Amino acid sequence: MTTKNFLFTSESVTEGHPDKVCDQISDAILDEFLTKDSKSRVAAETTVTTGMVLVCGEITSNCYVDIPSVVRNTIKNIGYDGEQGGGFDYNTCAVLTSIDEQSVDISSGVNKALESRNDNADITSSETEELGAGDQGIMFGYACNETPELMPLPISLAHKLSYRLTQVRKDGLLDYLRPDGKSQVTVEYVDGKPARIHTILISTQHNPEINGETDNQKIQATINTDLKKYVIDYVFENETLKPDENTVILINPSGRFVIGGPQGDSGLTGRKIIVDTYGGYSRHGGGAFSGKDPTKVDRSAAYASRWVAKNIVAAGLAEKCEIELAYAIGVAEPISILVDTFGTGICDDEKICELVKSNFDLRPAGIIKQFDLRNLPAKNDGKFYQKLAAYGHMGRTDFYVPWEDTSVADKLKKQYEECVCVK
Repeated sequence: MTTKNFLFTSESVTEGHPDKVCDQISDAILDEFLTKDSKSRVAAETTVTTGMVLVCGEITSNCYVDIPSVVRNTIKNIGYDGEQGGGFDYNTCAVLTSIDEQSVDISSGVNKALESRNDNADITSSETEELGAGDQGIMFGYACNETPELMPLPISLAHKLSYRLTQVRKDGLLDYLRPDGKSQVTVEYVDGKPARIHTILISTQHNPEINGETDNQKIQATINTDLKKYVIDYVFENETLKPDENTVILINPSGRFVIGGPQGDSGLTGRKIIVDTYGGYSRHGGGAFSGKDPTKVDRSAAYASRWVAKNIVAAGLAEKCEIELAYAIGVAEPISILVDTFGTGICDDEKICELVKSNFDLRPAGIIKQFDLRNLPAKNDGKFYQKLAAYGHMGRTDFYVPWEDTSVADKLKKQYEECVCVK
């Protein structure tokens, strides 16, 4: 951001949003395969529409997974269970699959160091050097000091609102809510810093009647009152920046939201990549995460770039930092590494980039080993990536996510200070 005074808006969606349904199904399939065979190669794409789920893609594994059962259980846990699910039912929807093996042309580029070893062996130093990226592409990671988790404030607040919207539904506090929903937060920045909450927007699917009331005007009045009390007030209770008397609050501005989810809109894996990352505040390389195993750098390198950026900010080397990584299929080393601190760094970005190169192994196998990406599902009762598939892959504080670790920050700070002292 170069403008000092501006409004910035980010959105989030609940786990019942049709695109997020697809992301969670794809990642639930990934979790199941990696739990049973940690070396599985998975690229699972999902689409949903009224009464139907289609799973397609490429999967190579030594294990069998009952994909239709995984699909139905995921939809059930989201809350689409017949009438209360808003016209989409986990038990009666059709589940179609069209799965092929991973292309040998792709796997030969990735597998350079895998051909002569036991498939269950740990990643070796040789593999770290030779394991190629699963595709070409660019990935961006970002961090800033606007929130304790070092995320931009608009997306942080939007995620909290969406998460709370689902929580009050599943806990039964507001049992008339249905799974589909969205939130949006506009923050006013002054001198480049968050100054006030400008607008809060929530759209939520709901039953056609509430407590026996069928008049839509009265239904919307109830929803407005309840969401302000149990969602908005709850989320902002512990926030430093709170809504004021001039904050615009919009709840169900369309006036009615009964038909939603896959019945109201088709969904597709990977169509909420901005929700998954930084809410538009940082650049995005275009690659989606869900349904992809860790050899796909769209996923693993995006996590690594967040890790690097967060440690730079945590070390006090910059107030905000964006990292770009670029890869070529079958090549281990990143083609390029770019550090941009937007003029907030305590030294030249080139010097920070040198610290990055000397402290972070950004080769695909090095990233996989650092975060133990292949074994995270098994270590989390078979569900890890699915939990990331709603409410953001970055900045999570509700469960342990390894790329949010800032233990390298002290080392970066010390090396920078030693460099300054020597000069």
